[in-house]
Amino acid sequence: MNDNYVPLEEAAAVVKNGDTLALGGMTLYRRPIGFVKALLARRRLPMDLTLLSFTGGMESDLLVGAGIVKRVRSAYFGLEAFGLAPMFTQFVQSQRLEVVEETEASIVMGIRAQIAGVGFLPSTAWLGTDLPALRPDVKTVLDPYSGDELVAFPAIPCDVAVIHGLAGDRQGNVLINNNLGIDLELVYVADTVIATVERVVEQLERSTDGVIIPRPGCDMVVAVPGGAAPSSCYPLYPLAGGTILEYTEACHGGRFEEFLARLLQS
Repeated sequence: MNDNYVPLEEAAAVVKNGDTLALGGMTLYRRPIGFVKALLARRRLPMDLTLLSFTGGMESDLLVGAGIVKRVRSAYFGLEAFGLAPMFTQFVQSQRLEVVEETEASIVMGIRAQIAGVGFLPSTAWLGTDLPALRPDVKTVLDPYSGDELVAFPAIPCDVAVIHGLAGDRQGNVLINNNLGIDLELVYVADTVIATVERVVEQLERSTDGVIIPRPGCDMVVAVPGGAAPSSCYPLYPLAGGTILEYTEACHGGRFEEFLARLLQS
């Protein structure tokens, strides 16, 4: 087995106070909930995290509800057909959570700027909208060739990114399905990349229904069977809608801590 395979507890210990933590997957699909559970099971929880996610789902809502997230950067935060993300909604309404207004364009451009090692990337996105008024840190620049005004999206740094894959091989390569989200960008932007995988195989086979992240892309690989549940992990298992409904009902009934305690024991 390649030496980048580590126990789940060791991987979860990487996240430190004040880190920017990015979670891969998309909405309620292939989310690293097994890692989130291990993170919340730590004796000393990391605090004041910035949560970076193209779309935030239940995995992100659990971290918010646990009180360890200071700031959220996401283009969407919710549970799709199951409604709003309850703890995110509660924390925002009670002003216990800072939300950095983002769109798909601002997140992608900010991540690409960080990958390129520059302070910003220009774009025509947000021009003619009120979004710049919500983000005074987002400036405009003039195109030196055309003289047109462009929005300069600042680089977004990331300390730790966690993605969930279908399988990993003994060399440390990781297979994810084609519902990529921004997982491949997270591999490049994060200082430390952790991949949890459903199973370990001798060798991954290339197929049209998946993308292989080569060994250098992941600093740590962890075998976590069922590690995306109750989100789905196509084609291995579907969304566990009943569990998500139990979660929303518990949160709306003031029983988040009770639900979380049961989840961490499962």
